[in-house]
Amino acid sequence: MKALLTSMMCLCCVVSVVGQKKEEDRLKESADVLKEIMAMPEKGIPKDLLDKAECVVVFPSVKKAGLGIGASYGRGAILCRTGEDFRGPWSAPAMFALEGASIGFQIGGEATDFVLLVMNEKGANSVMSSKVKLGADASAAAGPVGRTTSAETDIAMKAEILSYSRARGIFGGISLAGSTLRSDGGANKNLYGKELDAKQIVRENKVTIPAAAKPLIDILAQASPKHAS
Repeated sequence: MKALLTSMMCLCCVVSVVGQKKEEDRLKESADVLKEIMAMPEKGIPKDLLDKAECVVVFPSVKKAGLGIGASYGRGAILCRTGEDFRGPWSAPAMFALEGASIGFQIGGEATDFVLLVMNEKGANSVMSSKVKLGADASAAAGPVGRTTSAETDIAMKAEILSYSRARGIFGGISLAGSTLRSDGGANKNLYGKELDAKQIVRENKVTIPAAAKPLIDILAQASPKHAS
């Protein structure tokens, strides 16, 4: 019996390490995606929109689960500005999931990277509170592109969430209305070693920033160090 318990404990430790490594790799992929998108010389995310964003969500390599218009499932990370009224530095990342019936259909099943900007406190509270349906529980729109694009557009002013996609080297705004966002509890436990939801991580600062998250945080800190009040 003692040998069996020892074996089970060893197995649990192995599973935990493997799970943690998987989420660390996902953070690295998210950092790579964001770095490449932010380095686009012309058609990228407008800086004034990023400066106004309260949270950023990155989903690297989202793929369809089946043929045709099969369901899609992506995993990534959300980071928010800390402090009162989202005016502080960028938070540690919480792992997030994206689900939708038609994601990826427009690009023929190729893996797609998604970046979402959460533009106001209402949108941030919505995505961190529970499973949220874009377009229903939170207003969402395809984000405008171009470094010099003004944030003072009807789209940017009205939407709580702006979404972008990159596939086959093509980057642009895309509507994700009908898709859902939720905190990925299992992935957060893998990364931080305990049960945590997104709000506890990004708003209540109940974690130590893991080393694997620092490249992603550094990219955002360099691209948008301060919130544009």
